[in-house]
Amino acid sequence: MDSEVKTVLVIDDDSAFRQAVAEWLRLRGWRVLEASDGENGFQITLKERPEVVLCDLLMPRGNGFKYCRQVRENRLRMPLTKVVVTTGSGYMADRLEAEESGADGYLVKPVDMESLHVLLNSLANGLGTGDQRTDKVGSIPPGVSLKFWGVRGSVPVPGPSTVEFGGNTSCVEVRADGQLIILDAGTGIRPLGNALEKEFPGQSLDFTILITHTHWDHIQGFPFFLPAYFPSNTVRIVGFEGARRGLERTLLSQMESPYFPISMREMPGNIAIRELADLDFHIGPVRVRAEFLNHPGICTGYRLFTSAGSISYLPDVELFRRFRENVGAGQPDIAYAAEKDERLREFIAGSEILIFDGQYDVEEYRSHVGWGHSCYEDVVELAMQAGVKRLFIFHHDPVHDDAWVRSMVDRCREMVRVAGSPLIVEAAREGLTVELSVAGTPVRLEVADVSV
Repeated sequence: MDSEVKTVLVIDDDSAFRQAVAEWLRLRGWRVLEASDGENGFQITLKERPEVVLCDLLMPRGNGFKYCRQVRENRLRMPLTKVVVTTGSGYMADRLEAEESGADGYLVKPVDMESLHVLLNSLANGLGTGDQRTDKVGSIPPGVSLKFWGVRGSVPVPGPSTVEFGGNTSCVEVRADGQLIILDAGTGIRPLGNALEKEFPGQSLDFTILITHTHWDHIQGFPFFLPAYFPSNTVRIVGFEGARRGLERTLLSQMESPYFPISMREMPGNIAIRELADLDFHIGPVRVRAEFLNHPGICTGYRLFTSAGSISYLPDVELFRRFRENVGAGQPDIAYAAEKDERLREFIAGSEILIFDGQYDVEEYRSHVGWGHSCYEDVVELAMQAGVKRLFIFHHDPVHDDAWVRSMVDRCREMVRVAGSPLIVEAAREGLTVELSVAGTPVRLEVADVSV
């Protein structure tokens, strides 16, 4: 154990066991807290955020399974807390249930104290139960930047016609105020994961994946995300529940047999899935606002408020007024649609960076009404009205090659020139990094190799 005093919480209704373990650990330099039931133990966990919790399985007022689930559901508030379940039960079914509930370790009583101490030290230093990495934690450099790893919609389209803008599906990396935040987990998350492992070799990583919705092009890359296969890494997946299934069930199902050879429960990383209830929350110091979007099923956009300004990400959205006009809605419906689009304008108003679905042009849209995507002409108008500083057209259609995307950008820029607007328009491009200054203005754009 390192020189920094670490905290362990012992939750057990057996006072003799609890006191014996507590005394033994105090003599070895631990700060020890105690609780006699699950409810009290969870409240102490919220307040103290100990590095490790030693929790009995069978207790009054909240058993060990329930406690593990509560910690997992509140992972954003205690990202580093690890839980070891202790029990007199030697049944494999109980062990598997504990692991599925979120336990990081499982010990059958009577507990060997030396083995317990080794396990607690390992977990407190971020090593997990079997990982051979160092206890060094990957440190995100100061500043705010974003990088595009996947910019396509619907399906990946590799090949010579998409080499300039890229063929991977939705994934954007944001580094802001010490946080590593990933927007969606399309196939672009695979090269991102490989790059992170090269950048932080042998180090523990801690990051949050914000899922806008569970259509396949926004989650299909997660099974290939390398950092999720290391026990020392903490992976928080955050989003709203789906229309037919919850977020967790949907993510688990895409990795079930016969679709994938490894289930999510077999991934060694510390993976916590949280379904959001509120539209306003925090990831560390970064405030996040969510907004429900006009797209089939449950779909949200996110706005990240950082020290260098805000980044708005709305990858799948069909503007209300264009949709209602094309389905022949009456005037009351058009007025309602205009109000909904106004709410969207207010949501993105003043963004430093806006990443927005511009999959079609006006002509293409006529044959795709109700598919849940916008035409870029409307997006440019909306961004100018909202006072956005830099717009990135996103979710490129699979049939649009590099030449088409370039011509789209030219048409967007001509609209801005005619309007006399200061808006800067780009097409999202794999490997493009955008850095924001503290003053809030994008100061540097750089294209990097993403073929990792």
